[in-house]
Amino acid sequence: LPSMSLFPIKKFSLPPGSALPLLVAVAFFMENLDATVIVTALPQMAKDFGVHPVDMNIGVSAYILTLTVFIPASGWIANRFGTRNIFSLAIVLFTLASILCSASVSLGTFTAARMLQGFAGALMVPVGRLVVLKYTQKSDLIRAIATITWPGLVAPILGPPLGGFITTYASWHWIFILNVPLGMVALLFARRLIPQAPGQKGVPFDVTGFVLTGMACLGLIFGLDKFNEGQIDWKPVAMVGGALIAGALAVWHSKRTAHPLLPLVALKIRSYAVTIYGGSLFRIAIGALPFLLPLMFQLGYGMSAFDAGLLVLSVFAGNLAMKPFTSAILHRFRFKSIMLVNGLLNSATIFACALLTPEVPAALTLLLLFVSGMTRSMQFTALNTLAFSQVPGEQMGGANTLFNTAQQLSTGLGIAIGALSLRIAGHFLPASDPLQVGTFHIAFIIIGVFSLAGTLDSLTLDKKAGDEPRQKKESVPQPATSDK
Repeated sequence: LPSMSLFPIKKFSLPPGSALPLLVAVAFFMENLDATVIVTALPQMAKDFGVHPVDMNIGVSAYILTLTVFIPASGWIANRFGTRNIFSLAIVLFTLASILCSASVSLGTFTAARMLQGFAGALMVPVGRLVVLKYTQKSDLIRAIATITWPGLVAPILGPPLGGFITTYASWHWIFILNVPLGMVALLFARRLIPQAPGQKGVPFDVTGFVLTGMACLGLIFGLDKFNEGQIDWKPVAMVGGALIAGALAVWHSKRTAHPLLPLVALKIRSYAVTIYGGSLFRIAIGALPFLLPLMFQLGYGMSAFDAGLLVLSVFAGNLAMKPFTSAILHRFRFKSIMLVNGLLNSATIFACALLTPEVPAALTLLLLFVSGMTRSMQFTALNTLAFSQVPGEQMGGANTLFNTAQQLSTGLGIAIGALSLRIAGHFLPASDPLQVGTFHIAFIIIGVFSLAGTLDSLTLDKKAGDEPRQKKESVPQPATSDK
């Protein structure tokens, strides 16, 4: 697929408004939806595949892990073969993988299709975000980032109830078939909207960095997951320890090689570093909530899976309600003030979940989750916008790759640390009922500490951090015209 001549373009002009960010938002929605939409469909899929439902977890983990491992390579691949070609190829592969998932007849074939889907997702969104960052003026950055951030917040919350609805009233196969028309439309607009930039030759692929980064990500996620399987032994300790060593070697290697896979130079910019360090802690906390809340409502409250999913949808309603106000708030107030005040409010909503019981009125629970959804939407948009506000154009590619890697890794760690919090909480309560409501209360307190720590990192920001997107419009590089 070198020239992608399926949709020939005689003349290209950069679309006004939010057409390009909207295209990336659609891709972001597809990627994040597929990470969670199959959760409620796993029992039915296990029945069709003839395996135990617990064994189906590999379908979720294979997708997330493949995403995490290959995201660091996305920047080099896009620079080498051209952003439009790679983004279009990623959409084609993602759509094809969706068809293969739907046609799977065994757990093995399904896992292989999910890995292909994860590889395509690792190319799709990071490359799309890079295009938006490259061809968006600083003054339009707030609106563009808000556009591509919101679907990523909505999809993980919308996924479980949507998957449950499709599985109940149709078939789990339709979960993946729905990606086909979305993929075809996205491919058409990708060919029309994304500039054709020539690939850069002569930059070698950092094999050492890729191997070390992959080992660190896999070891950390697998090791924490092993802690949740039973008693602690040498295996999970060795995995986590090996992951930390591999991560340290990856950092050491990145600082000494001429063309690192994950350039760390942007971390010298404080406004960017806060979104990596404190932002990762915040994403871990947010990633744990969609895991903990449905479990508490089902196991602690005795609700059905569908009813629990509907209750969690109030978080989605909060995301939706906050969307029209995020850009105005970011233009009106300083980033430091927004991230501190809003971050503290979000941490308070997480700690407040430790007060929820079956006796609490449903309206009050819905209100708490609604406010939580509003604050998480605001914080994510602020983090994603601040990250690139002061990054020079020549560092944008490396900064984008590192940001996407940290984002995906922290999201994956959220589920693992959420489960680990339950296990830790179980040691403080009677063993006869390890997953009672009180267990979840302790877990929410642990997760709230992660959110609070991430918020307090914003104290290190300069008062004027992030002011660049509010400045007057400046010229941006114009893409070269192409008839290919």
